[in-house]
Amino acid sequence: MSATLSLDQARRIALAAQGLDKGRPTGPVTSRAVGRTFARIQLVQIDSVNVVSRSHLLPFFSRLGNYDRTILQRMTAVHPRRMVEYWAHEASYIRPEHYADLLLWQKRSWVGASRMDPDLRAAIAGKILDTLARSRPLTAAQLTARMGHVEEKETANWGWNWNAVKRVLEHLFEEGVVSAAARTEQFERRYTLTSRVLPELSGPATGDAGPAEAMHRLIDAAAQAHGIGTVRCFADYFRTPPKAAAAAVEHLVRMGRLERVTVPGWDRDVFRHVEARLPRRATGRALLSPFDSLVFERRRLEELFGFHYRIEIYTPEHKRRYGYYVLPFLLRDRIVARVDLKADRQRGILLARSAFAEPYAPPDTAVELAAELRLMADWLGLSEVEVFPVGDLAGSLAAAVSGRGVSALREQTGLAAASLP
Repeated sequence: MSATLSLDQARRIALAAQGLDKGRPTGPVTSRAVGRTFARIQLVQIDSVNVVSRSHLLPFFSRLGNYDRTILQRMTAVHPRRMVEYWAHEASYIRPEHYADLLLWQKRSWVGASRMDPDLRAAIAGKILDTLARSRPLTAAQLTARMGHVEEKETANWGWNWNAVKRVLEHLFEEGVVSAAARTEQFERRYTLTSRVLPELSGPATGDAGPAEAMHRLIDAAAQAHGIGTVRCFADYFRTPPKAAAAAVEHLVRMGRLERVTVPGWDRDVFRHVEARLPRRATGRALLSPFDSLVFERRRLEELFGFHYRIEIYTPEHKRRYGYYVLPFLLRDRIVARVDLKADRQRGILLARSAFAEPYAPPDTAVELAAELRLMADWLGLSEVEVFPVGDLAGSLAAAVSGRGVSALREQTGLAAASLP
């Protein structure tokens, strides 16, 4: 017989697994705290959009508050690295121990040179590896210039107009031969040999174990990061094949790492990791990146939180419902609102271009969101928060940002002054 958990309990397990169930550290955030957070969530997705901040920086703010972003630079660029780049849930920073396992399962040949003439690809690869062996880490543009490679620029495929050097670099990146040693200020990869990033590996890294063992480790890590979920949830975390993930789940059940549970409203098999913690209550507050690992799997998000979410970046402006870069707002154990944010760095203002509340949002939503926006502005080095009059939460949020909403909230809810920002 499987244990039965309420939906509230399942939510608290999920939040605890992601480090979002309680308040942030009260003192300065140390590099150790950042490292522990990364070890808990296993990976952070990389994305080039920089409307608020780079996407891989935001999950640490959500969990830790005002932290020093140079800590992540050291973790990704200084040996021994605690974060390395590879394909996982899209392009991601992953824990080094997952690198060899992912190489056995990630196949993203469409981003590289799989369609190039094999002889041409081999010739360019040889030049790339020879150049990188004799140089510091280089961007694709620097490497192209160093090799003296010249070709006519294509303009047919917007966003993927890579020259042959870049395509072969991505092919070698997928194979595990080259890696990203760091990123430039423009967020370009600096490529080098993988053996220099992960000295314990050399050449195409495959690890000591076979694919099945690698999948067991990846699904176990995904289940730890979820706390509770389905095969689909666990497979999606590192973007591994569902069939192989299902076999790994059954193996982990037999090994006692996962246990079957029943959650009302979930019509699929649900599993809880044996190390998952169930807090008595959730007290956290966080703005979540559109690429945060809590919101990766949209069906799970809707089943757990009753929150329907989609990224509207690629939706034509006139068809967007909530905005361009919309962040869900987590308050205690529910996602209670969403806000479209933009950092206006030139004027030093964090813009809330729209703000919408969920039907079940509690009375203190606007005040708590205002406090979160002020914290984010401070972290980003912005001096003000400006709220546009768009969305059903915008009016009360603007009042709360200006300070007018606090007294009204006290009258509505009877909350003690000490409990308010």
